Amino acid sequence: MENEVIEFDIGLGGGQVGGGDEDGVDIEHPVDDEEIVDSPPGGGLGSGEMYIPEGDLDLEPYEGMEFESEEAAKAFYNSYARRVGFSTRVSSSRRSRRDGAIIQRSFVCAKEGFRNLNEKRTKDREIKRPRTITRVGCKASLSVKIQDSGKWVVSGFTKEHNHELVPPDKVHCLRSHRQISGPAKTLIDTLQAAGMGPRRIMSALIKEYGGISKVGFTEVDCRNYMRNNRQRSLEGDIQLLLDYLRQMHAENPSFVYAVQGDDDQSLSNVFWADPKSRMNYTYFGDTVSFDTTYRSNRTWLMAMSGRPPVSITTDHDAVIGSAISQVFPETRHRFCKWHIFKKCQEKLSHVFLRHPTFEADFHKCVNLTDSTDEFESCWSSLVDKYDLRDHEWLQSIYSARRQWVPVYLRDAFFAEMSITQRSDSMNSYFDGYVNASTTLGQFFKLYEKALESRNEKEVKADYDTMNTSPVLRTPSPMEKQASELYTRKLFVRFQEELVGTLTFMASKADDDGETTTYHVAKFGEDHKSYYVKFNVLEMRATCSCQMFEFSGLLCRHVLAVFRVTNVLTLPSHYILKRWTRNAKSSVILEERASDILSSYLESHTVRYNTLRHEAFKFADVGAKSVETHNVALSSLQEAAKKVAVAAKTEGRFDMANGHIRGESTSDGCRAYYVSGEHQGSLGQNLSEDDLDRKIRELTEELDCANRRCEVYRANLLSVLKDIDEHKQQLSVKVQNVKLSMKDSF
Repeated sequence: MENEVIEFDIGLGGGQVGGGDEDGVDIEHPVDDEEIVDSPPGGGLGSGEMYIPEGDLDLEPYEGMEFESEEAAKAFYNSYARRVGFSTRVSSSRRSRRDGAIIQRSFVCAKEGFRNLNEKRTKDREIKRPRTITRVGCKASLSVKIQDSGKWVVSGFTKEHNHELVPPDKVHCLRSHRQISGPAKTLIDTLQAAGMGPRRIMSALIKEYGGISKVGFTEVDCRNYMRNNRQRSLEGDIQLLLDYLRQMHAENPSFVYAVQGDDDQSLSNVFWADPKSRMNYTYFGDTVSFDTTYRSNRTWLMAMSGRPPVSITTDHDAVIGSAISQVFPETRHRFCKWHIFKKCQEKLSHVFLRHPTFEADFHKCVNLTDSTDEFESCWSSLVDKYDLRDHEWLQSIYSARRQWVPVYLRDAFFAEMSITQRSDSMNSYFDGYVNASTTLGQFFKLYEKALESRNEKEVKADYDTMNTSPVLRTPSPMEKQASELYTRKLFVRFQEELVGTLTFMASKADDDGETTTYHVAKFGEDHKSYYVKFNVLEMRATCSCQMFEFSGLLCRHVLAVFRVTNVLTLPSHYILKRWTRNAKSSVILEERASDILSSYLESHTVRYNTLRHEAFKFADVGAKSVETHNVALSSLQEAAKKVAVAAKTEGRFDMANGHIRGESTSDGCRAYYVSGEHQGSLGQNLSEDDLDRKIRELTEELDCANRRCEVYRANLLSVLKDIDEHKQQLSVKVQNVKLSMKDSF
């Protein structure tokens, strides 16, 4: 076999076929930025024991073996290394001084040489994650040089290794043998386009090839290949992105977008807002949740017509916090509590493993404390119990407690129904559509599908609210009122609070003349009570739980006070338009026809409560002594007579002079007008009884006119309501037609 030529040309390496000039220049080939140095005596980190590969001698290299090209020699030696159990790399080369062509190449075992631990690049910086040492001074190698004929011949071969060789079932982990074949690349490309991640793709490949050793590469290789795929397609995707944004803006100028580049002119950030999202912000922009790490929010503020939100929720990040304070100085900023909880599991994983009760205690401290004092006491006990007082990360989130612990945030509006509710995130918004493997080219198609899905859910919810009636659980006028105002989801939540009042007792605790304080507690649980302050004249109540301030929905504690004070309907200032079925309507909530009865009941309740409030104070003072009692009783008797006269002549007004003339109206009522032409004649020509009779007639006609005006007003508002509902029904039909057309395409 000495002169036999073995053709093994599969083209895995680079290099050029040069001439036969033996006068060359030596070139070193460092790998992974590691410097190769000469081996110290004794084999260095090697064991000193020689390991001789076993196998078919006909498949071993030997001096004088010829190859058609340098690439063929490299492929042969790598194939030999795979069978034997080691990895290879290029060590050094020689180039011709005459034309610079490669004339000699050395391939070595990957464990050849030693890492230089004193290299300059590590002197001035700390290595945070030092790599394991893999080089042990192995001498195994293969050298080839080019002949005048153009063929490459083996000029040197060292077979022995100074380290153990890798068994066949693990050889696929060696770097030089980890190669992604053409069919595997095709399968990865297909699965990546379908939205699958590296882990799921590797599982599919292992199943397809019958084992990890037969796949030929690792999950890290798969991940790197997918990343390189995205990098290669990024330039074209960016152009597609810009074309898409320009097209959307051309179709509708209300679609706004902005792009930002780095110092090297490459695209770094993209922002856009479609017309529907901008319109929704005008209805529901009082509170906003940002899940993505924004470095600046000025573009967003401009897109929303310069109107900052009342509150904003973001991830826990110092840079975001700084940006929010600069761009939204008046906005209440909150860090996402669930993001902090997730970080807690990561930063305190050792505590979670060592103490199974820590998670429950942490949750109780954050979510179930009712006052800042209670939280501070609970937190102090928590860090002492688990010896965490000096934990740096835990102390950092404690320092920021006013921006994420619920008890510090209850006075701000975040549109959440409870302090333990998790707000919707972008992850849930795009769940099932977008993942880390999604390319820019795929993103916008999936983004539009996600928007269509969300819009379809909104249309379905609007349809259910408009076309179905909820089941009422009490005879309360307030529940019926809420069922006609709130969306279905919000009404169910309000209904829970209203029914919950049945188990609560409200008792008067204090009264300062303007505001009455009530002690509200669940029956049998007086130790856990809430305090509601109620101003009966203004019909305004505040609760120590601050649920209305936080969510915009009245709590069961305030509703319990309304129950005992005969407040039969919700005052209009406690009905936030954003929670009503007419949130996107131009019809004013307080002027709906169905509110006429509610307004009457509300005003009657105010009068009743005002009189009762004053009567209680009058009775308290009058009962202090016999003398004050007699004076109070006499005053009450006199007041009762005056009230009786007022009730008898309700609506009478004082008229000193003027001439009254009447005309019949189409509805049988008489309209009276006062003329100044006969001033003084009325009092002179009519007796007192006639004057009383005329005043009663005028009062009746005035009441008749008022009722007629109310009917006209109710009819007008009813028409406006019908128009608004018809508009919403048309919107539902249009959305359904759009969805059906897209499905057919």
